[in-house]
Amino acid sequence: MSAAETTSLTSNQRRSQRSFWHRVEPYVYMLPAILFVAIFLLWPAIYTFYIGFTKWNGLTPPEFVGLQNYVQMFQEPVFATSFLNTIIWVIATLLFPVLLGLLLAVFVNRIPLQGFFKGIFYLPYAISATSVAVIWTFMLAPDGTVNQLLRVMGLDSLARPWLMMPPWNTITMLVAFTWQTTGTNMILFLVGLQAIPTEPVEAAKLDGANSFQSFRHVVLPLLRPITTVVITISVVNSFKVFDLIWVMTQGGPYRSSETLAVTMYRESFVLFRLGFGAAIATVLSSIVIVFSIFYLRSIFRREE
Repeated sequence: MSAAETTSLTSNQRRSQRSFWHRVEPYVYMLPAILFVAIFLLWPAIYTFYIGFTKWNGLTPPEFVGLQNYVQMFQEPVFATSFLNTIIWVIATLLFPVLLGLLLAVFVNRIPLQGFFKGIFYLPYAISATSVAVIWTFMLAPDGTVNQLLRVMGLDSLARPWLMMPPWNTITMLVAFTWQTTGTNMILFLVGLQAIPTEPVEAAKLDGANSFQSFRHVVLPLLRPITTVVITISVVNSFKVFDLIWVMTQGGPYRSSETLAVTMYRESFVLFRLGFGAAIATVLSSIVIVFSIFYLRSIFRREE
């Protein structure tokens, strides 16, 4: 083989190696993230799904029982109560933190000192959910701030042990959750409002639309992308809310205020029925995934 042929072959090999590296390079950079997701997300999800078909107390080896956990789940009244409470949390999340966040964003967007009001309304979210739960537990105690104020105003008949009486325990926890999360939704909606061009709104006003009509027919449709984000995040958070409920009531009294997330924790790490708890976790995750898929698909279809 001549020197020219050798040089040409070496050059082709180098080009081939460079071409191969250019094809592989993006995946090399993605590898750490892929490994992180696989180890800390995919594998725990797969293992939890498997454990849901076993009877396991965390000490002895898991015993495969098939669908027994799922059959038992739908037969227990506690599961029905926690499922109903979860639905209540989801609906209340859409009615209160999301709706209030939108109304506050519209209000703050039209007044001066926006930075001050954004800080005031966002401040509760900067507090951890556990701290929020402790604050509201203190306020709602039988001799707490709320009952003391009611007695001072002569409304003694309205004073009650809020966290000990269904359905007031769930209602008061929803109030605490709304107080903490409304500010975040307000910030997101405010970003969306400030990104809307003024021309469509001004054109609607020139056509005779009043403020409400302009907001309903022009502003709300333009807010649809950010609304999708806010609703999706809020619903997912309402499905998995745990720390606030656990600190305030631990799902009591008599497990009357448990949601699926709290029931999952109690069954797994208090009663040590890890297989049953894993089955509840699988059902909860499936509900969240199905809701997210259907909601996002409906939104994308509407935009198309």
